[in-house]
Amino acid sequence: MNYGEIKNCDIANGEGVRVTLFVSGCTHHCEGCFNPETWNFSYGKPFTEDTIQEIMTMLAPDFIDGLTLLGGEPFEPDNQRALLPLLRRVRRELPSKNIWAYSGYTLETDLLSDSRARCECTDEMLSLLDVLVDGEFIQEQKNISLSFRGSENQRLIDMPCSLRAGHVIWKKLESDQIRMK
Repeated sequence: MNYGEIKNCDIANGEGVRVTLFVSGCTHHCEGCFNPETWNFSYGKPFTEDTIQEIMTMLAPDFIDGLTLLGGEPFEPDNQRALLPLLRRVRRELPSKNIWAYSGYTLETDLLSDSRARCECTDEMLSLLDVLVDGEFIQEQKNISLSFRGSENQRLIDMPCSLRAGHVIWKKLESDQIRMK
């Protein structure tokens, strides 16, 4: 797997201060994609053990809330195989950090059912996530007022609650709860 960029101290791709990994490779090719260079699986640099160590070092400070995966497409099967060791290590060594992933695939039809995205890593990868933002970006449904998503069809899914319940449960955002007070 290759990656396009690692951002440290990112506040745009999930709650709090985050380390964000933009993976390379995506077959969705959404119209209006903000990162089309990452469609190419060869774009960027190779994702190696050194890359994992760099991410772990960036995640270590107390002010960093967690890791976000996006791209490209983290749930392309080859990307899942490369990312799973990173997610396992974050859970093992930094259990207080949360993990978000963005995917153009939808949870029920693509990731939990037979599809081209589903592979031997999918269930474990989903089980290691705190939040999944799913669904392709749809230009006609673009809404800049949405928190942490680009189009109205995309969902912020609370993965632990959803997996326990057997159906999608939306993530309650701290920022939404503050606005309601």
